[in-house]
Amino acid sequence: MLKVYIAGPDVFFPNGDDVMRHKGELALSYGFEPSTMAENDLDPKGVSAFAFGCQISAANERMMRESDFVIANLTPFRGIAADVGTAFEVGFMRALGKPVFAYTNSARGYFERLTEDFYEGKATRQSDGYIRGPDGMMVENHGMVDNLMLDASVDESGGVLIRRDVPSGDLYNDVAAFEECLIEAKRRLG
Repeated sequence: MLKVYIAGPDVFFPNGDDVMRHKGELALSYGFEPSTMAENDLDPKGVSAFAFGCQISAANERMMRESDFVIANLTPFRGIAADVGTAFEVGFMRALGKPVFAYTNSARGYFERLTEDFYEGKATRQSDGYIRGPDGMMVENHGMVDNLMLDASVDESGGVLIRRDVPSGDLYNDVAAFEECLIEAKRRLG
């Protein structure tokens, strides 16, 4: 049975345990062994918060090495971009040469979120030919879900990136795109 590492900010959601449990059940129903939460096997007693964080990181890296592929939730989290921890996990799995499947429940691309939300529509094309925000920073437009390194990691690994447009109230609860990734992983990986 292939093992899937389930990446995303889901553990931070108010109903994170339920979401992760449901995703694990879905993974099993498609014939994949799901990863578990690293914290489940660790004890924070007697160590500093920093040391415990390092233990969680090491446990996650061990689980990624033991997994055959990843499904990453790239839905914007606490801002206009994917969760930074999830971005690290995508890069880590890509560096291991493992397939990366990903999804977002926000169909708007990174360029739109950056120019419309972050820069509040005030990004303009400058005399150097680049679109820049009012702070002078260049804005790339590659038509991608997030930073080009994430989208390219999925594409180059043989995975798929699913875009869905989920109502804001269901943004962090809807698992339809996760299930689409499972379907594609089953089709592509056997």
